[in-house]
Amino acid sequence: MNPLTVTHQTLSLPPMGCGTWAWGNRLLWGYDESMDSQLQAVFNLCVERGVTLFDTGDSYGTGKLNGQSEKLLGRFTGEYTGYNADHIRIATKLAPYPWRLTRHAMVKACQASATRLGRPVDLVQMHWSTSNYAPWQEGGLLDGLGDCLEKGLVKGVGLSNFGPKRLKSAYQKFASRGIPITSLQVQYSLLSTYPLTDLGLKELCDQLGIKIIAYSPLALGLLTGKYRDNKNLPSGLRHFLFGQLIPAISPLMSCLEVIAQAKNKTISQVALNWCICKGTIPIPGAKNVRQAEDNLGALGWSLDSGEITELDKIAAGLDKKMVQNIFQTK
Repeated sequence: MNPLTVTHQTLSLPPMGCGTWAWGNRLLWGYDESMDSQLQAVFNLCVERGVTLFDTGDSYGTGKLNGQSEKLLGRFTGEYTGYNADHIRIATKLAPYPWRLTRHAMVKACQASATRLGRPVDLVQMHWSTSNYAPWQEGGLLDGLGDCLEKGLVKGVGLSNFGPKRLKSAYQKFASRGIPITSLQVQYSLLSTYPLTDLGLKELCDQLGIKIIAYSPLALGLLTGKYRDNKNLPSGLRHFLFGQLIPAISPLMSCLEVIAQAKNKTISQVALNWCICKGTIPIPGAKNVRQAEDNLGALGWSLDSGEITELDKIAAGLDKKMVQNIFQTK
């Protein structure tokens, strides 16, 4: 059998994953190749501790580093031989670029991702819906995702940034071919509840048997507790955004801190555990072992109902929240 194809099987996912947007992104996250050994240590630690889902995308990596995230995951997976090696799951997102116009274009894109990974893609996802700007393009690309499954290139098919209307349409399209949708990936955190609460995606996904993957569960780092005033802001694009949001989210950060102290946890662990308690699979990123260790501390315990209710109440009452992804559809 071709080493880049798989036999059809049910795709299981762990309660938390690891996002790899930063692995190759210089513009927002300051990546350079000297970080690779630390990123491999992050990968190894996550797998050893049961966080075996790694989410990437064929658009990840800036400039000449496009595809770097997939290449790094391919290298790290190939070199890892420790505990849980057989349970590693790689999820990638294929961007619906304007030049990807046919179902075959998506199949080729999936094959290119598998080549960079040096192994089959486990979960292939359409990175966003084109319905807001090129609705005629979407049908063929979704057909291509289905072809990836039927050709044995992947174990599961997922979507990203789809709202309920587009999700229902895609679900019907795949159902006509007997293809289930494994997952829906949306921006979700205490500062970005919009997709699940305002759009009602949680109830719909539960009804359709679709798992929700929560990206940016720490709101680009705002919910780590690292940035509490405007004197300690990250550089680059996050600098202006954080400067606008930090004063407005003070009530939420104070509540997170109180709960974290009571639980003997960190603020970021409480924020991630909240996502898990909401029935989602958060995929926080990590650029070093310290961050990975912190993320892993969100597992193995749960917030109580009163703590969740209090966090929900405060988050809902904030004047400002995280900017929403412009590609999120309704």
